[in-house]
Amino acid sequence: MDKVVASAAEAVADVGEGASLAVGGFGLSGVPSVLIRALLERGVGGLHVVSNNCGTNGRGLGELLAAGRIARVTGSYVGENKEFARQYLAGEVEVELIPQGTLAERLRAGGCGIPAFYTPAGVGTMVAEGGLPWRHHPDGSVAVASPPKEVREFDGVPYVLERGIVTDFALVRAAKGDAYGNLVFAKAARNFNPLAAMAGRVTIAEVEELCDLDPDEVHLPGVFVRRVVPLTPEQAADKGVEKRTVTPASKEA
Repeated sequence: MDKVVASAAEAVADVGEGASLAVGGFGLSGVPSVLIRALLERGVGGLHVVSNNCGTNGRGLGELLAAGRIARVTGSYVGENKEFARQYLAGEVEVELIPQGTLAERLRAGGCGIPAFYTPAGVGTMVAEGGLPWRHHPDGSVAVASPPKEVREFDGVPYVLERGIVTDFALVRAAKGDAYGNLVFAKAARNFNPLAAMAGRVTIAEVEELCDLDPDEVHLPGVFVRRVVPLTPEQAADKGVEKRTVTPASKEA
């Protein structure tokens, strides 16, 4: 089945108000920025986003956040996004912060049809015991707190029960893809992209290069991908850098 879609706007045309989205990327690496921008232009809001972080100010998911389109975020890192922190503390967005490894496994589990699993991460903390602020009142008090989770012992070791994550849609970015949805990711840009793709009921992939692939190099099989959006060279080259560092020249003795 040919899964190529002519434009990002066409690919996200059925993403409705209040939809849930698993979004790949880590910081600004491997972020499906073209699809995110198309969703911004579409104008839908009340979105529930599952992603490691929420972009930066004005980049990636930060664009949707700044426009007030995101109602809830499930992630592991607020990061350098001051607007994200402001909205969370002001009670404008609900945030479920969970351990990064747990987030990865919850996405993978959802994609594999596993409803829940036990993990030692978070045992003895508010992750398991509840009380983490999900939403604040405007005065800073807690409006919604996380509920306690089931804890069970296996061989004398406590583990907390975590639910798999399945979302309405998933947005990911790949270095290469073919017409059948098979994807190849580049180095660190691989990050959460395969996991997010697995968790979405309808997964949309923007690809920097549309080409034939050797089956041995495929990172994510096309069975998880519904739509493929080829990027223009300009779109493929537009990659944000979260932090630029410059090494000072060494002083001669």
